[in-house]
Amino acid sequence: MATPLHGPAFGSYPADDVTWLLKDLSDAALEAPVEEREEAIQAGRAHYAESLPVEYQPSAEYTALFERALDEQARRVALAAATLVHLVVALRGRDVVLVSLARAGTPIGVLLRRYARRLGLDLPHYTMSIVRGRGLDEVALRHLAERHRPEDVVFVDGWTGKGAISKELAAGAVDVEERLGLRFDPELAVLADPASSTPVFGTRDDFLIPSACLNSTVSGLVSRTVLNDRLIGRGDFHGAKFYAELADADLSRRYVDVVEACFDGPGAVADEARAEAERLLASDRTPTWSGWRAVEAVSEAYDIGDVNLVKPGVGETTRVLLRRVPWRVLVRPDRRHELGHVELLAEQRGVPVEEVADLAFSCMGLIHPRFARTES
Repeated sequence: MATPLHGPAFGSYPADDVTWLLKDLSDAALEAPVEEREEAIQAGRAHYAESLPVEYQPSAEYTALFERALDEQARRVALAAATLVHLVVALRGRDVVLVSLARAGTPIGVLLRRYARRLGLDLPHYTMSIVRGRGLDEVALRHLAERHRPEDVVFVDGWTGKGAISKELAAGAVDVEERLGLRFDPELAVLADPASSTPVFGTRDDFLIPSACLNSTVSGLVSRTVLNDRLIGRGDFHGAKFYAELADADLSRRYVDVVEACFDGPGAVADEARAEAERLLASDRTPTWSGWRAVEAVSEAYDIGDVNLVKPGVGETTRVLLRRVPWRVLVRPDRRHELGHVELLAEQRGVPVEEVADLAFSCMGLIHPRFARTES
């Protein structure tokens, strides 16, 4: 039987913050050069979840940009997180079980659990894997269903790009109900929904969420999830690595502690969050899928031919620059002043930045189409 993991043995969050429904693959050699992975993925020889990119180690200049972003955006993140808690509890009741999608969802789930305590709620928080094209971790879902009512589970993520995970979650929930008879609610709860792909969100603004700036060092020192037949058996959770050797560079607890501090004290967000949640409850939150349409338009305009190579929004653009082979970055001129970390990463990787006046997002990252390491 698969065994859940907790800090400090796995991950750098306190054990009370999160239960990891993952298999520890820390001793496995899974990292490959970015260019090697990109070529194999685009050629159809490998799935992106079978291996890991080499962890990006930020320079002092980049770390300083993260610290500035955290200082500038902490209250905004806190307000969106608190709003999301009020919205989720109003929609789903006080017995909610938070299940964040590793790894971008994990810091957000930690924040939601911590804010819920201020409402007198002790919401369990798990984190599990979802893989585009492969669906939800079925072993993790069985584990949850044995301990909680499936209808109480709320899946949590950090942000939406074009809405691909919303689609994957919806399809996965249908499949699990048909095959296992377990009915999980497929509505994704996110801190920010610039894609307009879910009705459950703290905001729909495309802004810099500082946890998007880094990889494992802002996500509990845990890698992105791995689904590899050599290492993951039928009874195993999907896997991940714990980079304990990066402890000196870890900012995971600092991030959630700084944001949590905005829940209380001067400028506390609670009253504003309650009012915003009430406004959202009274509004039409029906997804328009505007993000998906915007990505299709960009894919066609730049002759890319694959929407999966277009990554919209601040978070997804950052991910492209950190762990894929970027081709170019599109930015909206009026948001450029907020994108210092994106510009620095683009400069470090020699990627052109192009201004697009009517861009639907603050920025978009375009993965190199038809990439091959042999081309000049």
